[in-house]
Amino acid sequence: VCVNLYKLVSIKMAQTPMNKLREQVLKRGVSSIKRLGRTFRIMDDDRDSGINLEEFGEGLRDYGADLSPEEVKQLFSRFDKDGNGTLCFEEFIVAFRGHLNETRLKAVEDAFRKMEKTGDGRITGKDMKGVYNVKEHPKYKNGEWTEEQCFMEFLKTFEPDESKRDGVVTLDEFLDYYAGVSADIDNDAHFVLTVRNAWKI
Repeated sequence: VCVNLYKLVSIKMAQTPMNKLREQVLKRGVSSIKRLGRTFRIMDDDRDSGINLEEFGEGLRDYGADLSPEEVKQLFSRFDKDGNGTLCFEEFIVAFRGHLNETRLKAVEDAFRKMEKTGDGRITGKDMKGVYNVKEHPKYKNGEWTEEQCFMEFLKTFEPDESKRDGVVTLDEFLDYYAGVSADIDNDAHFVLTVRNAWKI
């Protein structure tokens, strides 16, 4: 069964404040999460791993994150579990990275195997040819892009760091992307269904 590429590329991480921040950080490269953690550690003067809302917002601004005051507040409230006005930034960084448990990992690996046709552990435009349908993509329909250009643009989804982008998606890059998606879906069954429906597996 051919997957409609335009519908697939439309399925992105929900634009929650967490994912908005995650996209901005990942675009800066693989070491950006460490830099974000360092920013918060500098602000934690008494070394108790806790920061308040004002410090959290200041840290995000210092880092250069583009979030509205309301989005910062939503993000802070999500991790201020006991409502005492303090956030543990170590827990925040762990959640920020995302996580795939065994059930979710299997679903994502199944999707990767469906894409990766040559057996070399990498996904390229050639892997997608004849398997994924680009005919509904607006830029293909109006003649602006070729089939290959549609494929390459889609693969950029999994390579947010432009300096490292090579048009080849590895399993690690694929897993990193879905770890981010996973962070905002609490229910395993819902996550698995989302992945399976997206890739028709």
